[in-house]
Amino acid sequence: MQELIAVALITILAVISPGGDFAMVTRNSYLHGRRAGVLTSLGIASAVWIHIGYTLLGVSILLLKFPTLFHFIKILGATYLVYIGFKTFNHHNVTVDLNASSKTLSDIEAFKNGFVTNALNPKTTLFVLSTFTQIVKPTTSIYIQLGYGAFMSIAHLIWFVFVAEVLSSPLIRNRLLQKQKYVNRFIGAILILLGGMLIFSSIPF
Repeated sequence: MQELIAVALITILAVISPGGDFAMVTRNSYLHGRRAGVLTSLGIASAVWIHIGYTLLGVSILLLKFPTLFHFIKILGATYLVYIGFKTFNHHNVTVDLNASSKTLSDIEAFKNGFVTNALNPKTTLFVLSTFTQIVKPTTSIYIQLGYGAFMSIAHLIWFVFVAEVLSSPLIRNRLLQKQKYVNRFIGAILILLGGMLIFSSIPF
């Protein structure tokens, strides 16, 4: 029971803490609407299984024993965040009819944004690795561990769908769109800053 409570608390805290995933859902929800935000959230929740998969398969040992490999993943993920950050920072103002159903971002692109952001997110890597290596006992059944993984994925989905619902609501979205030039620059700057910090932290001194 203590193990379950620990996993649940750490998962909730890790999910709601701001990061690249949050910035990506925010960006897609207010710019492209609820559907894009929800699909981005689904992409994030799906990508969590990548981290769970390699951890349960023991591939995580490679990341722990070979820091260079982990640094490479960090730099790759950081570069993606910086790339999306620049695109958001320089995003042209869009005119959106909140009553129309037109899409400015394809479903596949929205899902991919969330999937790639989380799959290359070192925050999620560290969260899953530390949870399964420091909290989950080696004697814990593989089925229970898969249950923990499912909880982590579902927790990501619920939280980010909630974020998408809030930010894509007509009132909030309309206000954000009215100030989209500044909102885009703020979100873009956050993504660039997050990516830059990850790249900087990966450089050996």
